Amino acid sequence: MQQHRTRAAILSTLFMGLGQIYNRQFIKGLIFLAVEAIALFYFIENLGRAVWGTLSLGDTPSRLKKVNGIAKMVTGDHSIYILIQSLITILILILVLIAWYMNIKDAYKIGAEREAGLQANSFPKTVRYILDYKFAQTFLILPGIGILFFTVMPIIFMIMLAFTNYSAPDHMPPAKLVDWVGFETFRNLLVLKTWSHTFYGVLTWTIVWAVLSTITTYFGGLLVALLISQKGIRFKGVWRAILIVPYAIPQLISLLLMRNLFNGQFGPINQYLGYFGLGGLPWLTDPMWAKVTVIVVNMWVGIPVSMLLIMGVLTTIPRDMYEAAEVDGATAYQKFKIVTLPLVLFSTAPTLITQFAGNINNFNAIFLLTAGNPVNGDYQYAGSTDLLVTWLYKLTLDQNKYSMASAIGIIIFVIIASFSLYNYRRTKSFKEEDMIQ
Repeated sequence: MQQHRTRAAILSTLFMGLGQIYNRQFIKGLIFLAVEAIALFYFIENLGRAVWGTLSLGDTPSRLKKVNGIAKMVTGDHSIYILIQSLITILILILVLIAWYMNIKDAYKIGAEREAGLQANSFPKTVRYILDYKFAQTFLILPGIGILFFTVMPIIFMIMLAFTNYSAPDHMPPAKLVDWVGFETFRNLLVLKTWSHTFYGVLTWTIVWAVLSTITTYFGGLLVALLISQKGIRFKGVWRAILIVPYAIPQLISLLLMRNLFNGQFGPINQYLGYFGLGGLPWLTDPMWAKVTVIVVNMWVGIPVSMLLIMGVLTTIPRDMYEAAEVDGATAYQKFKIVTLPLVLFSTAPTLITQFAGNINNFNAIFLLTAGNPVNGDYQYAGSTDLLVTWLYKLTLDQNKYSMASAIGIIIFVIIASFSLYNYRRTKSFKEEDMIQ
């Protein structure tokens, strides 16, 4: 008995496409051959430099050189460009290795079919099989590659930057090279007093902000939804339309408007307080009042979202459950506690977790309203209302502290991922879905 599968697999291992040609699938084999030929041409020129660049991040800084008595800048290695190019080459290598594995697997499979007395599919039949049975998997290859290079690669790049000393003023290419420093950036962030005091202060406020903003918007939306859903309320559609206006208006406009309304010097709110004989409040200039202000304004833009979500859930609760509770003599509060709240939480718990994670990274609400201010003299490049994400923004765009910002980004990801996965797996909706599967 001929060992077609073994021979085809070995040939495809030696060079992509040879196994397909051995199985008499010539067009498919030529396609695999072309892929490997292009890959070899690319890697011969770039793979060695990618390995060197990843390990060294360059070795020649820019320098002044006299040419005919005139000082001229000679451009050296740009560590960040080298790192990006190296990362792209490595990802392309991974894709080629995946294609190489699929080529071997395909050759082995077709060889096994030949051993069973079946004839290998022609190229038109192969295309027809892909369109009929593997269309979804094939169609997803292109967006999958896009996600790899435009989403996964930037994340990997950010992680790698956290282990370098890429920051101003001493390590800014191309004038100066960037070096690998291991966990030094994380150590400075967590232990070095100049950085750790800011980090722990901003982290504490970030958690407090996320908890308060999530609770206030969610239960505020629940309260409004319950009020609109009451029997005695007329023109419910009008009320829904009015209460959704803050959400319909772009958040950028709402937040900038609120910033002017709460201005301590010429804002209308302080002027109205003055009409009633009350003194104006430092809404945006006092650390405590600024934090209160951002939470209140976030309720304005966040409650309509929770209201819409919860109103949709309230319409799905069977009326029979309320009637049964009324027969048992339950009060309005008891019906809310026993029937409404558990069912609403059951349906919205995953969304509530998502809102909490989103509020940790709620860049717009803080940056557009206070820009992280008022200034805190004890903090390193951060204000009293800065979240980790707005502090990260300032470190990158304003201060060029890229390695420190990358370390903060990793910590944000760990916090959000850990919290979301842990709490989502504990929700009743997840457990029941898991039991059904």
